[in-house]
Amino acid sequence: MKILIYGAGAIGSNLGGLLTQGGQDVTLLARGAQFAALKDQGLVIEREGIPDQHHRVKVISPAESSGQFDLIFVCLKAMQLEDSAADMVSRLTPDGALVMIQNGLPWWYFDGVSSQLSGVSIHCLDQKGMLKKYLPIERIVGAVIYMPIVQIAPGRIFWSNAVAPKLVIGEVHHEITPRVRAIESLMSQVGLATVVTDNIRSFKWQKLLVNMVWNSLCAITQSSPGYIAANAYNAQLVEQLIQEGLAVAKSVGVEVDVSASKELDRVKNIFNQQPSMLQDVRAGKEMECDAIVNCVIEIAQITGIQVPALRFISGLLDVINQAIIREKKGIQFCN
Repeated sequence: MKILIYGAGAIGSNLGGLLTQGGQDVTLLARGAQFAALKDQGLVIEREGIPDQHHRVKVISPAESSGQFDLIFVCLKAMQLEDSAADMVSRLTPDGALVMIQNGLPWWYFDGVSSQLSGVSIHCLDQKGMLKKYLPIERIVGAVIYMPIVQIAPGRIFWSNAVAPKLVIGEVHHEITPRVRAIESLMSQVGLATVVTDNIRSFKWQKLLVNMVWNSLCAITQSSPGYIAANAYNAQLVEQLIQEGLAVAKSVGVEVDVSASKELDRVKNIFNQQPSMLQDVRAGKEMECDAIVNCVIEIAQITGIQVPALRFISGLLDVINQAIIREKKGIQFCN
């Protein structure tokens, strides 16, 4: 089986390293300094309490062709998907699969299953319509990954022990098929615990509500979750954000087991973790606001749910995002 990691950032590089170490035929697609570092020096994975792991990996740039692949793990950020949609599907074999590992909700959320909202588009996730145009729904495998990885330099990542790594996969149409079982077996063999679900949308919401709170607040405050939870005034905001998210999920038929009290207790000792949006702000990269916050607001508009706290948070994030785009640099503390 030929495997491609499409988007070799922190998560993609780590998956590529695991698959390479496991003896799989895997290629990583990367850009810029990351491509140069992976090609010239290989991948370095730092982990707590163990020596650094060095992997020589096969890597290509977007301009290169390396044939077609049976399995493509798409590890791009959600806002990068549209510009790459035609290219990624051109690299797929006729019966191949795209495992879509993105934060937040997917553009295909209302496709593939029967509901009152069947066929409704979430505009902020597919603004040009390129994803529905180029990516056949039958090729897509939904995915949620739990893997606290930080890119610390080109070709070098740090893998924290803060959360046990896990991959959850499921078909868009909520059936358990031989191909998801095959992917489960493959990833379990290379050391990544993998779960097959018959309701990937529920898992998407479960992770989204956590990301919606902590990614947003960490990016705005430039602090790890523990510092936010330590401030008594934040409990009410966390409670309101979660209640609004739960109400929107319920409006599309999903019940999620997330509560403000459990979340505040869970993160109270997390002082060194940097959620992805905090990493992006500091690195001067555009944040995934649409997939993590704005898609929830858009669904709320469709289903008639009021989300004032989410709208307030979205406005602040947009100002930060526009500053990053305008200034072409991240936010850093001065010495």
